[in-house]
Amino acid sequence: MELHFPPLMSGEACDAAFETACQRAILGCDAGLICYHLGQNELQAAMVFAPEVPLKSAMAMLPLCGVGFQNALGALAPPEVAVHLDWNGGIRINGAKCGHFRAMAAGRDPDAVPDWLVIGFTLPLWPKDDRPGDTPDETTLYAEGCADVQAPTLVEAWARHSLNWITRWEQEGNRPLHAEWRGLAHGIGEPAQQGGLSGTFLGVDEDFGMLLRDDSETHLFPLTDLLET
Repeated sequence: MELHFPPLMSGEACDAAFETACQRAILGCDAGLICYHLGQNELQAAMVFAPEVPLKSAMAMLPLCGVGFQNALGALAPPEVAVHLDWNGGIRINGAKCGHFRAMAAGRDPDAVPDWLVIGFTLPLWPKDDRPGDTPDETTLYAEGCADVQAPTLVEAWARHSLNWITRWEQEGNRPLHAEWRGLAHGIGEPAQQGGLSGTFLGVDEDFGMLLRDDSETHLFPLTDLLET
């Protein structure tokens, strides 16, 4: 099935969206390529970026794509369906974990401009077995009352909403994205663990780095910590 994307974006159906997008990026594909896999039980999609800013700033594309996903699903799903985002890329629907975002870049130096950056997500559509009660903190899209949300339509909507946010981010910086993301963030003010440390999740800094407060100090975990290698 061929999907339709906004100008400056293109699509490629494949078996492994994130891995294919990274391969295409290494080979020098144009920014705006969206690789997608419309599986029977799982939806995958990944977007290629060609950043013009240092990696520590470009990593804003991770929460940006999450916000684009929430906006897209929020417009397609019934109004009672709640979609929230974990700092580490996790997606939550009605409070339960439902897929996640990933990120990979050409390098890991936060102060260098990477040749490419790929942000992708995986979303389970149906339970893998008939015993969902074994994992009460995990769910799937169609188990949460979203049976009318078609996977191809969701990918197209994610591309459109993400592109809108990219345009705003380029024009207005992080502030509007910060405000939108904070309203969708899961767990702010609650106990959290990151990087082997436990504490209270206070929120994020100007570059969306996680602020974790323990008994003695506040620790900062930059988004670049989430990059896969």
